[in-house]
Amino acid sequence: AREQLGAGEVGFVIAGIKELKAARVGDTLTVASRPAAEALPGFKEVQPQVFAGLYPVEANQYEALRDALQKLQLNDAALRFEPEVSSALGFGFRCGFLGLLHMDIVQERLEREYDMDLITTAPSVVYEIVLRDGTLLQVENPSKMPDPGKTEQIREPIVTVHLYMPQEYVGPVMTLCTGKRGVQINMAYHGRQVMLTYELPLAEIVLDFFDRLKSVSRGYASMDYEFKEYRPADVVKVDMLINGDRIDALSLIVHRSQSQYRGREVTSKMRELIPRQMYDVAIQAAIGANIIARETIKALRKNVLAKCYGGDISRKRKLLEKQKAGKKRMKQIG
Repeated sequence: AREQLGAGEVGFVIAGIKELKAARVGDTLTVASRPAAEALPGFKEVQPQVFAGLYPVEANQYEALRDALQKLQLNDAALRFEPEVSSALGFGFRCGFLGLLHMDIVQERLEREYDMDLITTAPSVVYEIVLRDGTLLQVENPSKMPDPGKTEQIREPIVTVHLYMPQEYVGPVMTLCTGKRGVQINMAYHGRQVMLTYELPLAEIVLDFFDRLKSVSRGYASMDYEFKEYRPADVVKVDMLINGDRIDALSLIVHRSQSQYRGREVTSKMRELIPRQMYDVAIQAAIGANIIARETIKALRKNVLAKCYGGDISRKRKLLEKQKAGKKRMKQIG
């Protein structure tokens, strides 16, 4: 053992730390008998900006997913996760990431290195919610949004985005930013290159902004962003319902002006993915009790009149009524 390490020397410390989360990268270590007066400057705890739910496809993989996340956290101090239960998807974890790229990397490593089959919910950001009694909440999970009657104000995170591109793509990129509720702050020319500075809601960035930026600029544009502040916003919680039952894992927090579009988008996608049943399946998007979008998956139907060649119409009507009653019973059970 040595009392000190000099410049360029490498050593290790044996401490009585029981959990990895207690030893944060960049934190200051000090001797208990002679504690330092203050921590070394420069340390700032990393705060996740994007959150998503990770659920194993097979329920028996829950413990394996927990072990895999703990192993990833050994060399990724920015990763956060906590257990979460969904009525539709079962047991899983609510995970916090630095951004979309970080989320994609973690998901890919879980699937490739640990052979996990995962269901990932739509990414969301942290909102500040001021209740009528003055309480300030931070909510990143749509299912934990308080009742609108108790909410005084909702604030969304705003980021400063720097976009770099050739000057011929300035128009399409500005149109994209405007459509994402962006506010232009600055525009600077550097030869044939242009730098645009915008203030954008972080929720718009994590959705599909980067993919669309690459599309409108043919891959030439790049971007970086940093958090600025929270601002009041007219955002609402959109619930997804299947045959009247709310699916908590599919809930969204979106700006009111985009709620109908997002609702139609999700219901249409779900209609393509959910297989047809022996009864009608209603897929709805709702804000509170107000239905804003709906798709219906029509039932598979047997032709019960195939063996009826003529005869009294009452016989055909009786067969159709019998089929209708059977479909109704199936819908109640299914």
